[in-house]
Amino acid sequence: MRRGQRARWIGWLAWANAVAMGLVLLLGTTVTATGSGFGCGESWPLCHGRLLPPLTLEGVIEYSHRLATLVSGLVLVALLLLVALERRQVFARWETRIVAGLLVGTLLIQSALGALAVLAPRYPPVMAVHFGVSLTVFASALLLALILTRGESLRERRRVAPPGSVSWASWGLLVGTYAVVYLGAYVRHANASLACLDWPLCQGKLVPDLAGPTGIVFLHRSSALLLTLALTGLVVRLWRDGALRRARPDIVRSGTLALLLLLAQSATGAWVVFSRLSLDSILAHAAVVTLLFGALAVLAYQALPVRVGTVRRSAAVAEPVQVSR
Repeated sequence: MRRGQRARWIGWLAWANAVAMGLVLLLGTTVTATGSGFGCGESWPLCHGRLLPPLTLEGVIEYSHRLATLVSGLVLVALLLLVALERRQVFARWETRIVAGLLVGTLLIQSALGALAVLAPRYPPVMAVHFGVSLTVFASALLLALILTRGESLRERRRVAPPGSVSWASWGLLVGTYAVVYLGAYVRHANASLACLDWPLCQGKLVPDLAGPTGIVFLHRSSALLLTLALTGLVVRLWRDGALRRARPDIVRSGTLALLLLLAQSATGAWVVFSRLSLDSILAHAAVVTLLFGALAVLAYQALPVRVGTVRRSAAVAEPVQVSR
């Protein structure tokens, strides 16, 4: 296989891995939404103690999720082996090692949590963490694909460092989104999604009775509103900084895309309520939040300056430059 062909294979495998991780997440959401979690009984990794599942809807859905997880894991192994053989220098960079390690580690944790969900009672906090880890798996796979296919151009842009406030805000929004997603997953797994039967109000009130499931749903909605206001503030700040727009249009684009996805996430959340938990609305809600978390992870990565110690001194390499006042 020629070098150009090997490079294309690495690119294809990297993006196939990212897509596969996203599909695994959506299949997991389908398992939860259809009540198929015990479609394979209480055995894992087998299905009712057998290699193939029974021909029931729940069994096929649960088995498909497990099979997709296995296939995505094999794609990842093939990708990492090919990169190690052909582009070993990629792993000399600290961000690549962190992203690849995070992807492998969270994939293993995701599989362990999936097994725990089958072999032990289903506690909403554990199931919510399972969904959050799945988001981290997808975001890591997306970042790895970008690094492997567009790594040099990304590093060149990151040599022009954004203001520190933009970097801190980007990472804060990523962490805040994880917290909001955890609350949303907890709401779903605690069967509290319809504790508020209207939207954006709850029980016809701006501030409802906060006891029980209603309080959890209200906390989720309130935190989502705060997240929307914070991201809107960041995007406004990015667009108002002319120097930053010219020097780092990639950051402005990522921030704007994340805001649009967050607004779409709110719309799908309303759809979940008004459709009374239709499967289409639940899958749309999960798909949009997956893309949102991926966009915010890319934004946070773009906001990281290149570490001077990792850059070889040469006439062709410039030092990181601050672009704003």
